[in-house]
Amino acid sequence: MSTTIPSDPVTLTLAYSNDPPTQTLIDGFTKKHPNVTIKPQMTPFNDYIKSIKLAMSGDAAPDIAQYNPGAMNSLVPAGLILDLGPWAKAYGWTTKFPPSTLEILSSDKSAKQFGTGGLYAVPGGLSVVGVYYNKKMVKEAPKTLAEFEAAMQKVKDSGQTPLMLGALQVGGFHLWNALLNVTGNVADYRSWVYGKPGATIENDGARKATQMMADWAKKGFFPASASATADADALASFAKGKSAFLVTGNWGATAVEKELGDDAGFFLMPTPSGEPAKVASGASVAYAISAKSKHPNVAAAFLDYLSSPEAAKIEFDGGFMPVDTKAELGAEGLRGEIAEVFTPVAQSNGIVPFPDYASPGMIDKLTPGIQGVISGKTSVDDYLKSLQESWDGHHGS
Repeated sequence: MSTTIPSDPVTLTLAYSNDPPTQTLIDGFTKKHPNVTIKPQMTPFNDYIKSIKLAMSGDAAPDIAQYNPGAMNSLVPAGLILDLGPWAKAYGWTTKFPPSTLEILSSDKSAKQFGTGGLYAVPGGLSVVGVYYNKKMVKEAPKTLAEFEAAMQKVKDSGQTPLMLGALQVGGFHLWNALLNVTGNVADYRSWVYGKPGATIENDGARKATQMMADWAKKGFFPASASATADADALASFAKGKSAFLVTGNWGATAVEKELGDDAGFFLMPTPSGEPAKVASGASVAYAISAKSKHPNVAAAFLDYLSSPEAAKIEFDGGFMPVDTKAELGAEGLRGEIAEVFTPVAQSNGIVPFPDYASPGMIDKLTPGIQGVISGKTSVDDYLKSLQESWDGHHGS
């Protein structure tokens, strides 16, 4: 283990799925280290989990691979990716990366329990889910959950759509998760996602969040076609001014800003008390190092570069929130509003992982489950029970 980059020519391969500003980060790093060449290998997201499992166990495994919790369930136990502990210590990563972002990338050797054991990846860009709003339809951001409901009712009474929702894909459970962050106990939720023994999602906070979604659907706050609407279509509709609100991540900011300009605003899901939210759902684009890499020290130097102020600018320009939460971004407008609410959350360890991390099959319960809840076909208790059954099946009840 070393933090020194050799002066001889070194070639690394980096496997990733579409989205992250990977190429620009590669360019930034190789400009500093001209003897290093990093060859990117991009795979569409839907095929990435299958392909990366095969690639990492093959003879020509990539040196660096984008972390994915689904794939890591088999890669960590098989010893195919390195525990980054030695480099974390040498580079001081616990002070360079927000602690909550490293927590979800740590696991035991069975890759069943997160937030413990070894560190298997570091983030190269962060994301946060919040509420976009159209300032032409809503004058100012609601401060409490009750004010948010009242604002949606007012929009509904005026004959317009309060909240655009893409429940065909992840949009439905992103909204549910955002509500759960402010109605439930965050420590209990983290324990459940991390796979801690005895954890459960069948609790009062989750019931409250689920009931709220069912109630909002009954009140007509979502379009009737929400369950058949893709996330990209929901985003496009909101950007065209067809609803007052949309719950999604910072990755939608560029499209919204392009259409709505200064009429677009952003806030985190408000709390019942009106105190500023201290938590928000988010994830990171993260990278792991192959156990088969001939140049793990150079790969680790690239991972360290991801936390630099220079990389922060690249990450932010690429549509992500930067890993270096103290970096001066000079952001204005909508992206400035997102950075303003995200920074205190990131710095206070308030980024919570998405619920599909909780078990490999969880996403197949979350998406149809929320569709059932908003259509009135699935009861609150049945929905939560189905999530817990998936959790129990993976972690053992």
